[in-house]
Amino acid sequence: MLVLLAFVLVLPVLAVGASWLQWNEVSAQILREMAATVLPEYLWVTVKLTLMVGVGVIAMGVPAAVLVTVFDFPGRRSFEWLLLLPLAMPAYVTAYAYTDFLQFSGPLQVWLRATFGLEGRLLPEVRSVGGAAWVFSFSMYPYVYLLARAALAERAPQLMEAARLLGASLPRRLMEVALPMARPAIAAGTALALMEVLADYGVSAYFGIQTFTAGIYKAWLSMDNRVAAAQLATLLLALVVVLLWLEQRAQRRLRFVGSATARASSSEARPIVLTGGRRALAWVLCLLPVLMGFVLPVAFMLRPLAADWSVLPWDRFLVWAWNSIRLGAITAALAVLAAWFIAYSVRRAPTPLRRGAAQLVALGYAVPGAVIVVGMLLPVGWVQARWPESGVGGWITVTIVGLVWAYLVRFVAVALQSMQSGYARVPRSLDESARMLGAGGLSVAARVHWPLLRRASMAGALLVFVDVMKELPATIVLRPFNTDTLAVVANQLARDERLGEAALPSLALVLVGLVPVMLLSRTLRSSARGASASAA
Repeated sequence: MLVLLAFVLVLPVLAVGASWLQWNEVSAQILREMAATVLPEYLWVTVKLTLMVGVGVIAMGVPAAVLVTVFDFPGRRSFEWLLLLPLAMPAYVTAYAYTDFLQFSGPLQVWLRATFGLEGRLLPEVRSVGGAAWVFSFSMYPYVYLLARAALAERAPQLMEAARLLGASLPRRLMEVALPMARPAIAAGTALALMEVLADYGVSAYFGIQTFTAGIYKAWLSMDNRVAAAQLATLLLALVVVLLWLEQRAQRRLRFVGSATARASSSEARPIVLTGGRRALAWVLCLLPVLMGFVLPVAFMLRPLAADWSVLPWDRFLVWAWNSIRLGAITAALAVLAAWFIAYSVRRAPTPLRRGAAQLVALGYAVPGAVIVVGMLLPVGWVQARWPESGVGGWITVTIVGLVWAYLVRFVAVALQSMQSGYARVPRSLDESARMLGAGGLSVAARVHWPLLRRASMAGALLVFVDVMKELPATIVLRPFNTDTLAVVANQLARDERLGEAALPSLALVLVGLVPVMLLSRTLRSSARGASASAA
């Protein structure tokens, strides 16, 4: 049963890889034409964008992590959670907000021309590779910030104190003690951010950037060839696999660094107090990412709402919200059940086959939504062509079944991680005691495990719910008629240049995204208090 469930969840990814077995002259001609014309541009733009975003997230995430862990200044405790707020902002929502405010006809350039008597374009074009790198950098830097902060919080103050006692200057302590400790975490966080960039469709489509994701949709929708689209998707999947390997390698190095420095703790170490100009610089470096990644985009979206509430589609907003909530709730419930079954099966009999199936399912979160959609429709199209009377194509494309399937392929990994973390805190002695009292497998799972896993289940369901609410590529393609979600409507209104109306669904997505950010901040504060208590 576990293998069958894993197969269903991994089938779209396997179908993408198997697309090369369906090589035909039509798809070969499409790929040859694209290779001679647009494919080099797709590759160059994608590589250029990822490099720019990599530099951006490191430049913002690392200084912020160092400042809140190694140094002490007024407001540091507040910045610890404020720096997480951009996680609540979908990147495409940030793109809409900046475009509305900074474009040629936006309020800033209009005001500058009217005030100073200037003419023409006064600011660089927002819809460009540079603008996309700006948006992604301020949206994704929390990945680097979170992992670097966790790596530094454990041992950096103690080791820097030891280096100070040995006569090392502050710059040397930072460059030779703190940053080498955080290097694996920085690499892992950067890889996670770049995987999000590769998976993006909303920003690249809205800005008109020719990335690999745009090429996949063009080969599929414009040229009407799923095989060619799937073969292009394998190239994108290969890039994701490379980044995933780098992230896992960095995580292993991070665990090694943590264990190697575990004996260096000292309750005497204290953060370095900043004064004067250094304190002001710390405020600027911590405040700038929060302003650019959360405060200003929210303010830009609130402006049209405050200007005229009557033009907003309040009646249709309730329908869009209901569609998003319904899809999120259904997917969250199914994802938690699937994750519970997988985690319990591995716990009950941790054979190599079951562990491998669980690891394959967990890889789905790293696969871009565009790849999942293409990989789903390939086997569905084959079944529909082989057995037309089955109606499989209708079930997948006309109902929400296909959409929920795509969500599960991508987001079961989120629930599975939460469930495995919950099981790690349940002693195996409870299982043995229940079996000695005559309880069977299902009885142990329902009466022993489930009560202890309720918090982990709720956390996993909440994370899946929020991810489904914000998901865009799969929803655009697979949604049935009259099933527009907040994410889809925000994208459509923004592409129609109705940015004022797009503000309402966009802000709703931001409010939903704040929930897991607040839970994450609370978890980090609890962990910090626990570490302080153990050190004392």
